[in-house]
Amino acid sequence: MRRTPLQFAFAYFLMGVLFTYLSIQSAKDTIWNFFTIFLAILATLDFGAAIRLFAFHFRNKPPV
Repeated sequence: MRRTPLQFAFAYFLMGVLFTYLSIQSAKDTIWNFFTIFLAILATLDFGAAIRLFAFHFRNKPPV
């Protein structure tokens, strides 16, 4: 089965949600620790990739 950009977009979006959740959970005393910032950066990159893939999917959707 061939993977579509839409499937990858959903996967990246779910990973972004997961990394955001883990980042919030790891911020106990302060958010200025390495692990929290690292997870927030990963979540940002995943959300950005998901947005680009959603846009690519809807821009290149074949006519029905």
